[in-house]
Amino acid sequence: MKKRVRKKEERDSRINVKYPIWLEYGLFLLITLCLTAGQMMIFYSTAGISNVDVSLYSIYATVSYWAMMTAILCIVTTAIRKRTHLRPMKKLGDAARRVASGDFSVRITPLRKDGKKDSTEVMFDDFNTMAEELNSIEMMTGDFIANVSHEIKTPLSVIQSYAAALRKEGLTAEQRLEYSDTIVSASEKLNALVSNILKLSKLENQKIIPEWDEYDVCAQLAECALAFEDLWENKGIAFTADMDDRAMIRADRSMLEIVWNNLLSNALKFTPACGSVTLTQTSDEESVTVTVADTGCGMNEETARRVFDKFYQGDTSHSQEGNGLGLALAYRVTQLMGGQISVRSKPGEGSAFTVVLRTAL
Repeated sequence: MKKRVRKKEERDSRINVKYPIWLEYGLFLLITLCLTAGQMMIFYSTAGISNVDVSLYSIYATVSYWAMMTAILCIVTTAIRKRTHLRPMKKLGDAARRVASGDFSVRITPLRKDGKKDSTEVMFDDFNTMAEELNSIEMMTGDFIANVSHEIKTPLSVIQSYAAALRKEGLTAEQRLEYSDTIVSASEKLNALVSNILKLSKLENQKIIPEWDEYDVCAQLAECALAFEDLWENKGIAFTADMDDRAMIRADRSMLEIVWNNLLSNALKFTPACGSVTLTQTSDEESVTVTVADTGCGMNEETARRVFDKFYQGDTSHSQEGNGLGLALAYRVTQLMGGQISVRSKPGEGSAFTVVLRTAL
């Protein structure tokens, strides 16, 4: 028959403060003896007994009794403390060290089997939530680096290839001009990508301080829309604007311009020739609502749910026209302005992006 060997718990070498059991035992024994002496004095005093013959044997018996009771009390309290405090804390510490070393997959299993939660179980739940968030952030960071590397590599490859082609002899003037234009276009795309990454990073790390100002958002929307006039005319898109004469909001003018330009650019990009794009603005006493709707390809539910994620592009047929950061920027800016942005879309029926902002007080 095999003997069950109990694994000895390893002590953390960083712990250099010890609380010996004999100190706790001596303190408990002293307290119980003092309480016993006080109780006897009160008893004899209330009973009117003045002369008490206390034998050495009774003192020895009393001390022995309380010594034994104190030992039992120390054993019980130590066992309870070890079960309810020391072991859970050791379990939590081991898991925390694994997370600190980069293992975000660690999770702490509950100690209770009845499904109820005490303070320790709640702490375990909070730790598991923290580990899940860290794991999610780690995955997002990895995806972000991979996406940035891919997006930067593409225009760099184009620049490198066409720059090498320009060094060849016998090229016509038209070919040199074509290659130069391609290099300039790839450089502009690379510059826009780096600029958007820096803006998004500053927004997410709250390094950009908004310059709050009261201004007419209708005038700003009109200016942004007119900047795309050549684009919608060249594609034969019917552009319609339905706005109030004036709507005052309190926000950062330059940052909100990023939102409007991205929404209008996307609507015109995904709308086919002879389609339509509608810019609508309404107001009430508390908010201003701006909607940019198009008759483009639309999005399914999964794409609509992830459309504000960094580098996510649901329609890969237009991937060369953007880098998947525009809507992520619009989302962060809208949040920073205290507003909300949402999308309503169906495949084949177009999309409608709605921004709600607070009016100026």
